[in-house]
Amino acid sequence: MLHGLECESATECAEGFGKPTVQVLSKLFGPQSQNLQNAMDKTSQRHNLLAKNLANVNVPGYKREDIDFAVELEGEENKPGQKAKSMQNSLSGGSKSDSAIRIDGNNVDLEFEVMTLAEAEMRYQMLSELTSRYFNGLQTAIREGK
Repeated sequence: MLHGLECESATECAEGFGKPTVQVLSKLFGPQSQNLQNAMDKTSQRHNLLAKNLANVNVPGYKREDIDFAVELEGEENKPGQKAKSMQNSLSGGSKSDSAIRIDGNNVDLEFEVMTLAEAEMRYQMLSELTSRYFNGLQTAIREGK
């Protein structure tokens, strides 16, 4: 029994109030946690693409891939259909020129990829720290500053 309702689980009781538990938690933590999660997911995706570029640096004809965060942020503000088009355009070759920089058709620049990978790692560390501070702040508020 929870809140005067006979339930076997908290989820069942939350659904008894007309709201699934996930929605209740989402409203409790607000859009900030979702924004942080999305940013960390995109950074992780970008890291994977950059690692793939480095792995294929010597493959003839390989075209680099990347995620453009400006397009991603713009897509978040627009409708889902427009976001899909923006993502498709951003994954089609990245922000660096689509032209081959080598005779074999490969356009991966080793120095640029390493620099961009380091930037992505720093971005992820920063987002991880922001997420940690956000939840520590919530924890402090729940404990009333104790």
